[in-house]
Amino acid sequence: MTEIEIRPGGRGDVGTVLALMDRALPWLVARGSAGQWGTEPQSTNPHRIAQFTEFADGGGLYLATADGTPAGALAVGLAPSYVPPPKKPELYINLLVTDRSRAGLGIGTALLDHARALAAVAGVEMLRVDCWAGGDGRLVAYYESAGFTATDRFTVDAAGTCWHGQILERPLKAS
Repeated sequence: MTEIEIRPGGRGDVGTVLALMDRALPWLVARGSAGQWGTEPQSTNPHRIAQFTEFADGGGLYLATADGTPAGALAVGLAPSYVPPPKKPELYINLLVTDRSRAGLGIGTALLDHARALAAVAGVEMLRVDCWAGGDGRLVAYYESAGFTATDRFTVDAAGTCWHGQILERPLKAS
């Protein structure tokens, strides 16, 4: 059985998170989902590097390891500016990525459970996340299978192309 551990991430883990995203790109492209993150490595994207450094510096970055090897990442905090304000106090999932070579081991589920636990400690009533709404819709369906409900759709101008997103929310019991 695979042992999954989750630990806080720091600035030194930014390269690991970027590598996880880079390794996911060929899988996304092969399934027709290049619109999610594009086709260029995220590790060379100055915006992504700055974004993940901010997550780490703000204390919202977490790394999952499977049998001691980096296998996923989670970033939580405030919602990005393109998202409508929450109706209830929330914790926002800004990033969820897992190593595709470890698919089926429950890493994504473990990271989402960790986000729920962080929300409980913070005493908030809602978890929200946004994701790419294009392609075959499987990413939205993944979050729905994890207990989230699709709410608002939105479009962001990303380098001259329209990126279609879906906001999902999961109510939590008030503490």
